Amino acid sequence: MLFSSVTFLYWFLPAVVLLYYCVPRPRGSLLGRNLLLFVASVVFYAWGEPLYIVIMLSQACVGWLSGLLIERFRARPAAKALLVASVVVELSALLVFKYTDFFVANLNALLHTELGLLALALPLGISFYTFQILSYTIDLYRNKVRVQRNPLYFATYVTLFPQLVAGPIVRYAHIEAQLTGRRHSLVGFASGVRRFCVGLGKKVLIANTLGSLVSVAQDNVTAGTLVAPDGAVLPMGEQSLLFAALFLVAFSFQIYFDFSGYSDMALGLGRIFGFEFPENFNYPLAARSLTDFWRRWHMSMSSWFRDYVYIPLGGNRVGVLRHTTNILIVWMVTGLWHGAGWNFVCWGLFMAAFLIAEKHFLGRVLARAPAALAHLYLFVLVALSWILFESPDLGAAGATVLALVGAGSAGIAGPVSWYYLCSYAVVLVIAAVGCTSLPARCIAGITARAGRPGRLVRAVAEPLMLGALLVIVTAFVVDGSFNPFIYFRF
Repeated sequence: MLFSSVTFLYWFLPAVVLLYYCVPRPRGSLLGRNLLLFVASVVFYAWGEPLYIVIMLSQACVGWLSGLLIERFRARPAAKALLVASVVVELSALLVFKYTDFFVANLNALLHTELGLLALALPLGISFYTFQILSYTIDLYRNKVRVQRNPLYFATYVTLFPQLVAGPIVRYAHIEAQLTGRRHSLVGFASGVRRFCVGLGKKVLIANTLGSLVSVAQDNVTAGTLVAPDGAVLPMGEQSLLFAALFLVAFSFQIYFDFSGYSDMALGLGRIFGFEFPENFNYPLAARSLTDFWRRWHMSMSSWFRDYVYIPLGGNRVGVLRHTTNILIVWMVTGLWHGAGWNFVCWGLFMAAFLIAEKHFLGRVLARAPAALAHLYLFVLVALSWILFESPDLGAAGATVLALVGAGSAGIAGPVSWYYLCSYAVVLVIAAVGCTSLPARCIAGITARAGRPGRLVRAVAEPLMLGALLVIVTAFVVDGSFNPFIYFRF
């Protein structure tokens, strides 16, 4: 079930919210409301993948039982053995479903064998809820959280539908206290609705619109013709520098508004039910270095790999060679986490190479460079990295690179690329402005200068604007086609 679907917006969510706030809280207990959230989350997940719900619930059960055993044998050697066993079991499902065919295919290529592929469908959100369960058992072993003895509360944490299938990665430590004592208020509810609507608009109006352009660019290698709305017949199969650049810019904005929009919706839904999830984006495309970019982009993932992989390897508290090796290992793992393919491994190594360069010398150069030049460096670098991230294989990535250097069939530009540049110019400009803090700062500045009258106007105008946004989004959703979130594939 998609957040940006009529079923979710007008049936599932209103029903869950209504039932949630009708559930009584005897002596402040959240048992009934957590039970409702757990049932709703199971329905939400089973709506699209009824069979794979067994895998998620089984992993939740393993995580909960492992926590009890680790607490039971705390300060004994058995506790570490139990932690290792828990990590192996939790990762096994992820390895089987996500990486088996990758390893088998490479083994066949290396040994010239013909082992059959399993061709298993990847369970939605398995990378996210697996990491969440691991955060609980590891932090419990480190004595950073208390054991959760209530299986319902732990299952609610693992299956919580607002962030179940695409994050943010909510560690148990983030909401440990909220499972038993979160606050509900009209202000928090209104804030959640506002955040959800903004994220929905980012996904449907900007990300999906740019997704149409990205799809055309991806299919641009096909033969045939394209009939434009004005009746002009344009040749397809144009490999030009302009079209390749247009694809990279469009995809950079699409993936940002798609994923940050989902995160906004997840945080908004969390607030509606009294939860405060960690922020996942902080205007990453406005960063001035790749190091700063990864402090702002998918922050829950970056911090997870930092605390559970990078620091245990030694972090930066080791020699230069070991430190460099640690960065390479972390980013190879990060690449593989995003997808089982050599293009993702190369994407991770691409990121690692520039992060290492910034730590040793490039960072100092960027700090002294004009802000505009540093921003341009970051955007170009990130856009180029998406070639490896989005391409189905290294061959397709190579074709895009050739087009970028003007070696494609159409050279610098052709009629198709000019047509699409003109057609999408407005939404690209909106995306370029919207990925910065400028709109938020302008609204805050105008409200502050207007004083109390401005705040009153905003209090009246904001609900009306959000209502209008919801109507427009609904029209797009009803008229549009199925368009899942990009990070569902991970």
